[in-house]
Amino acid sequence: MTVAVPDLAQRREALDPQRSFIVQAPAGSGKTELLIQRYLLLLARVNHAEEIIAVTFTKKAAGEMRERVLQALADAQAGKAPESEHERLTLELAAAALRRDSEAGWHLIDNPAQLRIQTIDALCAGLTRQMPVLSRFGAQPDSVEDAEVLYRQAAQATIALVNEAVPAAADVENLLAHLDNDVARTEDLLVDMLARRDQWLRHVHGRERDELEAALQHARDRALWRLHAAIPAHVDADLRALSDHAFANLGLGAFADEIECWAKLVEIFLTDKGSWRKVLNKNQGFLAGKEHQIWKDRAFALFAALESGGLRDALDAMRDLPPAHYSDSQWQVLDAILRLLPLAVGQLKLVFQSRRQVDFTEVAQSALRALGSEDAPTDLTLALDYRIHHLLIDEFQDTSISQYELVARLTAGWLPDDGRTVFAVGDPMQSIYRFREAEVGLFLRARAEGIAGVELHPIALSANFRSQSGIVDWVNAAFARVLPASENIASGAVPYTASVPTRDPGTGAAVHVHSLFDDDGQEEARRVTDIVLAARTADSAAKVAILTRTRGHLREIVPALKAARLRFRAIDIEALGQRPVVQDLLALTRALAHLGDRLAWLAVLRAPWCGLTLADLHVLAGNNAETTLWDALRDDQCIARLSDDGRARAARLCAALQTSLLQRRRAPLREQVAGAWFALGGPACVEYETDLEDAEVFFRYLDRHEEAGELPDRAAFEDGLGDLYSLADVEADDSLQIMTIHKAKGLEFDVVIVPGLARAPRNDDKKLFLWTEQPAVHDETELLLAPINAAGDDGDPIYQWIAGFHAEKQALEDGRLLYVAATRAKRQLHLLGSVRVVMDEDGGRTIKAPSSRSLLGKLWPVVEPEYAAALRDVTDMPRDRGAQEQVIDQLLCRLPAGWSLPTAPQPASWTPPPDPARAQDDLEFSWAGETARHIGSVVHRWLQRIADDGGAGWDAARISALEPAIRHALAAQGVGESELVPAVARARQALINCVGDARGCWVLGAHTQGRSELRLTGIAGGRLTNAVIDRTFVDDDGVRWIIDYKTSTHEGGDVAAFLDNERERYRGQLERYAALLQAGGERHIRLGLYFPLLGGWREWRFEPR
Repeated sequence: MTVAVPDLAQRREALDPQRSFIVQAPAGSGKTELLIQRYLLLLARVNHAEEIIAVTFTKKAAGEMRERVLQALADAQAGKAPESEHERLTLELAAAALRRDSEAGWHLIDNPAQLRIQTIDALCAGLTRQMPVLSRFGAQPDSVEDAEVLYRQAAQATIALVNEAVPAAADVENLLAHLDNDVARTEDLLVDMLARRDQWLRHVHGRERDELEAALQHARDRALWRLHAAIPAHVDADLRALSDHAFANLGLGAFADEIECWAKLVEIFLTDKGSWRKVLNKNQGFLAGKEHQIWKDRAFALFAALESGGLRDALDAMRDLPPAHYSDSQWQVLDAILRLLPLAVGQLKLVFQSRRQVDFTEVAQSALRALGSEDAPTDLTLALDYRIHHLLIDEFQDTSISQYELVARLTAGWLPDDGRTVFAVGDPMQSIYRFREAEVGLFLRARAEGIAGVELHPIALSANFRSQSGIVDWVNAAFARVLPASENIASGAVPYTASVPTRDPGTGAAVHVHSLFDDDGQEEARRVTDIVLAARTADSAAKVAILTRTRGHLREIVPALKAARLRFRAIDIEALGQRPVVQDLLALTRALAHLGDRLAWLAVLRAPWCGLTLADLHVLAGNNAETTLWDALRDDQCIARLSDDGRARAARLCAALQTSLLQRRRAPLREQVAGAWFALGGPACVEYETDLEDAEVFFRYLDRHEEAGELPDRAAFEDGLGDLYSLADVEADDSLQIMTIHKAKGLEFDVVIVPGLARAPRNDDKKLFLWTEQPAVHDETELLLAPINAAGDDGDPIYQWIAGFHAEKQALEDGRLLYVAATRAKRQLHLLGSVRVVMDEDGGRTIKAPSSRSLLGKLWPVVEPEYAAALRDVTDMPRDRGAQEQVIDQLLCRLPAGWSLPTAPQPASWTPPPDPARAQDDLEFSWAGETARHIGSVVHRWLQRIADDGGAGWDAARISALEPAIRHALAAQGVGESELVPAVARARQALINCVGDARGCWVLGAHTQGRSELRLTGIAGGRLTNAVIDRTFVDDDGVRWIIDYKTSTHEGGDVAAFLDNERERYRGQLERYAALLQAGGERHIRLGLYFPLLGGWREWRFEPR
């Protein structure tokens, strides 16, 4: 298919440097290329490259954008011939940027740190560093991704206030009483609220009962107004007559208010699921008999006439309207919560201060404090108002409220036609991160109203460059029905926008719906395996992805793939705690830590390394409730009653565990467990190669949590284990990948398989309180709040009503999640889901529609005909699948009888090697003294920090601002006062040279597999070698670089000769490092020495000897 780009005019319009835009870029529309073109365009028009800020939401996206900008500049510099029209435009824009680069003397290719392409978290952190006092951070604390430990400490401190003589004690007491004194649940609820505090903190101050109850009444009034507006004039008389008829027959008189009247009418006309009734009887006020049939006919005619209108939904909305007032008990607990939560936030800030750690929410809120308000901007805001001329934002549909506010404050002082622009790109149809506080309504609001007075001209792209036309056509037809018909900012409803295909159709069907019936997961797993094998047969180079809503949907699929010997790459998919090898190790750990843990000992005895039968287990445990199983194993009378095989296995287990039990509380718990596991033959019991890696992960985790040979908090240990995942198969390539749909966003694959569509997610956990904002007069909003219901109560009507709004938002996002999954496919899309089949007494079969909360439920109007057709072709379906006997696999997997440990190899002769770190230090600093060594250590530490940031945002000014930190670090190393000033100057200069030097920026920049201070141990040259590699990464050509920093200086004249001598001096050291990496599978390796103080560089290719 050779077609003109259908949205070429819109793409050209987006390159107007004088206007601000918000661009809706559907899946596969090439939004990243448009962003890069806009960035290059602006580079050619600014005085300083730093005047442009491009913000993304992930380090990966920021790194990709930076690399693509630099690549475009390099290609333009090299005079590369374009291969397409859009590449021609990119190269032309890059050439113009290079001319400006030359005029301004930027040298961007050699000094890419001037490109301010960063994550929004990095932007916030940079703002807090510039204004440490206003941000209330002081020295920059560490940011942690998982801050649950900090939240929990703050929650515990808040609950502990109940024992203090403070006013908050009464609030804690009220909350605990409301939750039946369940302290653990109260703590969990507070932890959850602290993690989301940026959403609710602005809502809890100064809320009065009258204000909140007025909002409840207004919500009732709005529902009533919408109902009246939805009643067509021509049916008003019929509606009144039918309601009067039904009410009279039911003996209903006057109602307390109009809402109560309508709520009763809803019960009469609608089913519990909100559809018009198909049967009316005396229970609804319609009597039997021919003389009354006219009323039923009249009602059914009314229902038919109203089927396509909005009256049914408006009526249904009247069913569960909240009351207009809080009960006294409700208000008492809500008032306590509203006072208590700010105190919990205060406790969290104290935890942050004591730990010198913060979460990303705190960084964002501190950045907002550093910027001040619109009425009272800070010096930083005014400075940024001068420095920032253009702001580009990627994935704008995933913006949270605090991030949106940050953008608003950064642009608050901008005026129309002052030359400053905002360029926001995103796709509201791909907004799927509500669990990360993303609000798609912010995209819709910005498109309609602009941001902080900056008018955003809307542009919608339509070309799809990713998927073949068959997939695009199917997605267009399907999601016009899956996504809502109209936009709603409050609920986040996003209608579907069709795409135009630009790729030829493939051979065969593009989209396959695999209809499954009454499947327990096994048939689906077999189908998935068959699809993967078929895809590989058709094209061995095809990239295949299996995408699921949750990891739990892969429970049957992963074993099926492994059974078929299909290796796959899966990151954070297989829960470590669900792996059999880890479950056995956990049981062994518990048994060794506590001899009385009966369940753990039974698991140890049943595990494959022992494998006692149930009969033998009953002998040991059945009548010995007063003794431990370890004592029973050493009781001769008890052992005599075991089977012959059981006695042999029990004896081998006792011998294997004896040593470890003698070491209890004398040796680290890891050593005890690992020793027992090896002695029992644990490694011989594993099924897959990756099981040994999972065991090592468990041992490392155990090592971090034990104290003095014990687990001080076993519950926390096991909870934390549930958050770990099995390591990815390092030998698997990327031809088959497994991930969640959320992880797949932004990626593309030749073949996409989406199983488990019919599985509904579990219900959300209840929150301490719920809130929602509803529109009010004069474009204002009103807040509705509800506390969690008391323990034992069925449910609070206000809480349930607000929960309904959140459920509506989630249902809308589920449709978008399905869209993201479908649009990852380039050639083929496979959809799988199983539905129930109901069989009647006559043998007829009816499909039971999937749960409306499942993804298949969203897609059901589209695929129901295919399921119905597939069911007609099924001939062997049992009459009642539910009545089938469940066959349980009772095969006992265990080591064979008489198994023993392999004979250990002969001891190897071994000579302790010299300490490599000491040898390296002696080599480098033998003539330079201790001060030079300390300077090198400090410089290495800061170079690691810069490399971790990918060099983003580091320049000479920022390095100079580090002088107090450098001075402190050198003094802590023991550098004397007399040498401190020149040592600080030397370290600072080395770092400035690095960030200002093209080679240094390349070394420290973002690269594939980039690591700093990488520690390795292995055999090189027949000797045990320990290594610490300063910097290593894989470049765009697939070459592995190993680079050592040298802070040497040279006073002589022949610097080149000095650098050549240094290369020979350190050649052996770097080649040993290379040998270690080559043993791990690396093939193409280059070695480099970088001398920041000299601006020197030496490199050579590693040639194995």
